Amino acid sequence: MAVKVVVTTGKRKTSLAKATIKNGSGRIRINGRPLEVYQPEIAKMRIMEPLIIFGDDWKRYDIKVRVSGGGFMSQADAVRMSIATSLFRISQDFEARSRMLEHDRTMLVGDPRRTEPKKFGGPSARSRYQKSYR
Repeated sequence: MAVKVVVTTGKRKTSLAKATIKNGSGRIRINGRPLEVYQPEIAKMRIMEPLIIFGDDWKRYDIKVRVSGGGFMSQADAVRMSIATSLFRISQDFEARSRMLEHDRTMLVGDPRRTEPKKFGGPSARSRYQKSYR
């Protein structure tokens, strides 16, 4: 039997995650670290959302994720998106896909928001320096 391998990407702000999924025994590694020891806890819980929604069928696959750029929460969302997409692609389970979309659309669909560049005449993108005439 040929080994089926699916490679997907997930993006959030400036983070980029690349997930490789293949048949295995349910091991998940993020940048070489097992998911069980991933810190901080809130990011780990965010990454586990698609696995919980997908059900116990994900334990048939091994998932390896490489993630870079952005902050820890942005990275967690990018990993979450790449895992959700790869699980759907390898299993072709449309019911699980609709459950994921119903729970949180950003699990499968990218968020186009980016930081706005700073302009002159103020401390940030929109705010301006105050002026006084008296």
